[in-house]
Parts: sequence; structure tokens; C-alpha cells
Amino acid sequence: MSTLFEKIISREIPADIIYEDDICICFRDIEPQAPTHLLLVPKKVITGIGVAHSEDQKILGHLMITIAKIAEQQGFNSNGFRVIINHGIDGGQTVDHLHLHLLAGRALNWPPG
Repeated sequence: MSTLFEKIISREIPADIIYEDDICICFRDIEPQAPTHLLLVPKKVITGIGVAHSEDQKILGHLMITIAKIAEQQGFNSNGFRVIINHGIDGGQTVDHLHLHLLAGRALNWPPG
């Protein structure tokens, strides 16, 4: 069974895609929690950060560098942004496919929730 994100990657479901390369895809969240709320998803299915393996290290590093580049391209480096990775039910993960949230466009409170 494909996840929602696999269906976006394969273009079975439309999304507002703002970035894509061979390793990952980035699109706008349909339920934004900030003025800008983007999701960066690896094309390889890794169900969560807590189950990533050492062979996923290159993908995980690519995701971190890419999300910083996207934040810069979107103009958020000067005022800042937040990157969130949820894992598991208690962590707030709703899709069993690793993804990074990029939140920006307003001051973000701490603690987050």
C-alpha cells in the first residue's frame, strides 16, 4: 500500500511542488501551521527517523542540506525558520514516511507543544 507521499512522488495525487531532485521532493503542506509550511520528503521510503539505518545517512544529510537551501531560496535565512521531524504517534507523525517540516513566516513559540 502506498503512502500519501508516495502518491505525490508518483504524481497520482497533485501537490504544490516547489523543489525536486533525484533524492527528495518538497511541497506545500495542505494544512499549514505557519504562513509557510513546507514538507521535504525523501523518495526512498523510510518510515520514520527512529527506524532509519546507517545506509540512509547520505539521504538524511541531503535532506538537511536541501531544507536549508530551500529556506534560503524562500527568503527565511535572515529572520529564521524551524525544521521539525516527528516520529511515531506520540511524536505527532501522521504519515509513515519520513518527512521534514519547514515552518517560517512568523515568530514561532517555544516550547512547540
